[in-house]
Amino acid sequence: MHIQSKCVHGRQEGDPLTGAICTPIYQSATFSHPGVGESKGYDYSRLQNPTREKLEYIVADLEEGKDAIACSSGMAAVSILMEVFQRGDHLLASEDLYGGTIRLFNSISQKNGIEIEYVDTSDLLLIKEKMKANTKAIFIENPTNPMMHVTDLVGVKDLLAQKDILIIVDNTFLSPYYCRPLTLGADIVLHSGTKYLGGHNDTLAGFIVTKTKEIGEKLRFIYKTVGCCLGAMDSYLLIRGIKTLALRMERMQENAMKIAQFLEKHPKVKKVYYLGLPSHPQYALSQKQSSGFGAMISFTVDSKDTAMSVLEKVQLIIFAESLGGVETLLTHPAKQTHTDVPAAEREKRGISDTLLRLSVGIENSEDLIADLKSALA
Repeated sequence: MHIQSKCVHGRQEGDPLTGAICTPIYQSATFSHPGVGESKGYDYSRLQNPTREKLEYIVADLEEGKDAIACSSGMAAVSILMEVFQRGDHLLASEDLYGGTIRLFNSISQKNGIEIEYVDTSDLLLIKEKMKANTKAIFIENPTNPMMHVTDLVGVKDLLAQKDILIIVDNTFLSPYYCRPLTLGADIVLHSGTKYLGGHNDTLAGFIVTKTKEIGEKLRFIYKTVGCCLGAMDSYLLIRGIKTLALRMERMQENAMKIAQFLEKHPKVKKVYYLGLPSHPQYALSQKQSSGFGAMISFTVDSKDTAMSVLEKVQLIIFAESLGGVETLLTHPAKQTHTDVPAAEREKRGISDTLLRLSVGIENSEDLIADLKSALA
């Protein structure tokens, strides 16, 4: 079945009890038992809920994984995952990561005795050089947030052949519609479901998708113990959002390509970071391992004053954090998503005061370009 059809129908059509086409919202914390030692498959919603279970089936299927665990947010998903590791374990992580993930790693994971080392994961030789005897995982954002670096996932898998090191990929920016890292060698895929999977800026969610049932079972034990499960109503909203994932991703990418080409020619724009531009250093790699380029654009302008002016002057485009919704959002990473990263580290990674990040929505592209043109004037 093609992914467009999977988005709409999932693994099964309708509710098995009633035949309802829309998955019912089972807004119940607990479930009755037909008798002593008997269960209808559900006991307590922290363990499993029918609405959430349907969502997990859908996401696992889209990513071609064996299991998917739906969490209350993207950061909850990362937090659950980090509980797999022990004091003294060493992890390599993409040096250009979402600021919230860096905050978790630096303030909580390292406090718990896990050694996090940041590296440019697009450089396979550097990964090889930084690996240690106690390296247990490589944590990759693909592409990275906000500088759009791309990692050769097959290359990483080949590099780690015969080594007991997990490959973890945050696939939020491309979504399973454009990239499926498990098929390229990853062991675990993460999503902030708040973004493209939900698609409407109306709910928080996170996902851990596993390549094997064994990894899934280990994570589910942690999940039910910690209890950061996704509620029934939010699960329903994610199911509804995924039904239009294909349409949204295609429209957003179409808009993003036009906007990136416009920005690349604008005299006040110094650099555009978009996977779909031939000028992107990993353009050929993106073509090889993904079926599309997505709708995230970062760009630098000629001065901090210009950056602040653009944020103040956009009208149709919304100055707000987050990404992946139907509305186009403009973000200033240095002052919003990456404020907890020290200024020197931000500058080293290219996250300067002149950098802006654009999450392109489904509006008319001409209107979006006109808004940017006016704001840059």
